[in-house]
Amino acid sequence: MDSAFSTLSAGTSHAWAALGADPALVERVSYGGRPGGLPARLPVMGLARATVAVCSLAAAELASVRTGRAVPRVRVDDGAVAAAFLSERLVRVDGRAGTGFAPLSRFWRAADGWVRTHANYPHHRDRLLRALGVPDGPGVADAVAEAVAGRRAVDVEDAVYAAGGLAVAVRDVARWAAHEQGALVPARPLLTLERVDGPAEAGPPRAWSRVTGAGTPLLPCAGVRVLDLTRVLAGPVATRTLALLGADVLRIDAPHLPESQEAHDDTGMGKRSTTLDLGRRADHRVFEELLADAHVVVTGYRPGALDRFGLSAEALAERRPGLVVGQLSAWGRYGPWRGRRGFDSLVQAATGIALLEGSGGEPGALPAQALDHGTGYLLAAAVLRALTGRCGADGGGGTRLVRVALTQTAHWLVHGPAGTPARGGGLGPERWTTTKDTPRGRLRHALPPVAYEGGPSDWTRPPGPWGADPARWATA
Repeated sequence: MDSAFSTLSAGTSHAWAALGADPALVERVSYGGRPGGLPARLPVMGLARATVAVCSLAAAELASVRTGRAVPRVRVDDGAVAAAFLSERLVRVDGRAGTGFAPLSRFWRAADGWVRTHANYPHHRDRLLRALGVPDGPGVADAVAEAVAGRRAVDVEDAVYAAGGLAVAVRDVARWAAHEQGALVPARPLLTLERVDGPAEAGPPRAWSRVTGAGTPLLPCAGVRVLDLTRVLAGPVATRTLALLGADVLRIDAPHLPESQEAHDDTGMGKRSTTLDLGRRADHRVFEELLADAHVVVTGYRPGALDRFGLSAEALAERRPGLVVGQLSAWGRYGPWRGRRGFDSLVQAATGIALLEGSGGEPGALPAQALDHGTGYLLAAAVLRALTGRCGADGGGGTRLVRVALTQTAHWLVHGPAGTPARGGGLGPERWTTTKDTPRGRLRHALPPVAYEGGPSDWTRPPGPWGADPARWATA
């Protein structure tokens, strides 16, 4: 391993330690590929490499437990990692690219600084305009610019949040550290993986039959059923990874919440997708039937948003002991912003990353939505480690709870041992894509970066139309 890769492996060790895993297993990870992907002032490539490495190693560890064989060796390739972190930009359906950010999702100059808004969904766009007192129609972007320019950045932040929209004042690292929310982040770990108290399981722990290892490829999540209640990017990246590893992943969305088929073309790999209105008795009954046979539940809504449906960690542990519960949030489940919605771009703006990556006094952005992708791989890694605990000799009973947050990943990127920044170079990310025929057309997508000896090289099924699958498990 050359000195650059040796330096970056410190990030892998740090993340692996956060998972409470055997530190000796890190020696089974090797690195390669052309360096220089995801160039930035911050060590984005180091973060990307480390999160993919620990996810791959967690998959290899689970494979070892389920086969009774040695932990397979892990190989992390820079090019595959960089392409995966750009996956939503690389997707093509019959040669057509996605639309990316909506016109009102951008930076705006305020009276005393900058504001970052997120208005990709129609309801968030409507709330933004209502908060600013701007009517929709021709010239709406100019009207928003004028409205923001006449106000302080924090006043725009407060007004849009009060209206249910999404906007944050752009802060530097010091201002975020002094903020009542930002001041709480350094004391929090990169992630948490713990047991939740609840009733004892009826019968033996919820494990699965041993995987022989004779098949090709080796799928450590074979037989594992995952309920995927996540949206946009970080959560879907995590569950997309579990699907790669053999899990039966069923994504569930509310039929009244809009979702992008373009996003699903990227993050729906290997999954099935359905819609259920948990507020309707009949749909909630279907969900409970699915939950009865689930092994993992992953949620990505803001903290507390799903509690009324019995989906808090405590409620799940009470009626479904033995589950692995993964919870993702933007700002963390603590502090005054714990109940706020958030996205990668907003967290970059609030935590100082946007100004670090900007120039000439104007904010900028990371070369990829690295907080989303990195947090997604950390979430998948923690779920895999929880499954290893359920299958291992010392697994015992109890519910495992995994919690990750974009702000904690952001803090790690700015202050942690992720490695040195990349300065450009390497091969184009298209080198790590593949194309296949699907019911929606000819699909080009990034190949998975998670790799270990004997592991899968691609998903077994492409994404279909969002929400079009029946609400039932594919596996018996």
